[in-house]
Formats: sequence, C-alpha cells, structure tokens
Amino acid sequence: MVATDVKLAVRDLNIQYGGQRALSGVSLDVHEHEIFGIIGPAGSGKTSFLRTLNRMEMLQENMTVDGSIVFDGHDISKIQNVYALRRHIGVVFPLPVGLPLSVYDNVALAPRLSGIKDKSALDEIVEQCLMRAALWDEVKDRLDALGSLLSGGQQQRLTIARALSQDPELLLLDEFSIAVDPVTTMRIEDVLKELKEEITIILVTNLVQQARRLADRTAFFLDGQLIEVGETEALFNGEVKDRRTLDYLEGRFG
Repeated sequence: MVATDVKLAVRDLNIQYGGQRALSGVSLDVHEHEIFGIIGPAGSGKTSFLRTLNRMEMLQENMTVDGSIVFDGHDISKIQNVYALRRHIGVVFPLPVGLPLSVYDNVALAPRLSGIKDKSALDEIVEQCLMRAALWDEVKDRLDALGSLLSGGQQQRLTIARALSQDPELLLLDEFSIAVDPVTTMRIEDVLKELKEEITIILVTNLVQQARRLADRTAFFLDGQLIEVGETEALFNGEVKDRRTLDYLEGRFG
C-alpha cells in the first residue's frame, strides 16, 4: 500500500525560459515511499519540472521559476544551503555521467565531501551502494578501474550508486533507460522497486509501459500543463478525467 504522507508538495508552479513559458500552474503531491511517474510527449515540461525540485534552475541560464515547492515541510526556495538540499535529493540523468574517477571513487566522492574519512566506513558505503544498484557482483574485483570503462548499462547503475551514496530521501530519474539495453533496463527497474521501500522516487519517462510497470501513481503532462494525476493502473484501465490522457496512453499521439 502506498503511504499517504506527503514528501513533496508542489503548488502553482510556473517555469519560463527567457520569457517563454515551459510549464504553467502545476500543483501535485508526491507521497513518501512511492514511485511517482511523469509521462508526456517531448516538450511537455517533464524535465523542466524535475530540474526545479533540487534547485537545478540555478544552473540553467534564463530559467525562472515561481510557485511553491515544499520538501519535507520546507519551502526549498528559502533554503540557503542548496548543496545540503541536494544531498537529500539525488538525480540520475538520461545519459550516464561517469566522473573521471575509479568505480570506488565515483561512489565514495559524496561521502568524503560530507566529511567521512575512515576507510572502513567508506568501504562499507561503496559496497552497500553498489549492491543496492545491482552492480557489486560485476565490479567488486575492479573497483580501481575507471568508471568510464564500464559498459553503458553498468555506468548508468554506477550513476544510481553514486546518487544513493548521498543517502537521499528523494531520487529523481530522468529517462534513465534511454541509453541502456532492455535487459539492463529491467535490472534497473527491479532495483527501483526495491528502493522505494527506503526512499521516494520520481520517474520521468517517455515509455508509458515503463510507467505502468513501476509507478504507483502517474502524472500526465502535455504542452506545459499537468493534465491529470491518478493511480497508474486506473489510468491504464481507462479511468481518466481527460480524454487526451487515454489517447496518449493508447498511442494515438506523442
């Protein structure tokens, strides 16, 4: 059963790029320990929405945001230490972003930056995170090898392990499977199903069947607007408020 505690509350969120509106009036809640799916065609505002959740708009030129985003009861626009916020909200991007470091150091970097220096403690964190990302058995004998030498699917799982090394409460995934093969995609999906017992996950995907497999609830974005949010299986069974949602789910456009 999905927990009803609200982990993230978004109210009247508007996003613009250089005066051009990308998202308008979005309001939704994400519950603790759920996988919350976001679907919609390209250009519907999904990635822009994700960028605002840990203040990534600060890194995007000409991107302006207004509205309210409350994470664990705190308005993130009023949080002075953005880096502290990002330690609680991990991000996995569409393409693996391997740091030019060893497999070990990719995962150990965030704990080291947070002040952990003890080798045995770091060893435990690295092993645990790689196991949670279903990668440990494949890399345990080559932790000193460059992470960039791993296969694409392994690099994506390394990215997940690195995000988990921050011990986040919320994990944001933006098209995580776009650059990996179907077998690896299914392995990562199994990882995510297990992780939701520990953390909350927001999954942006262009693959509607992936949302159906993973998401407890799903939001449908179209043309910069939130069309509706509902229990995922109910939406796929045709219990929609807006006909456009069903048309998208059944592949009539997108």
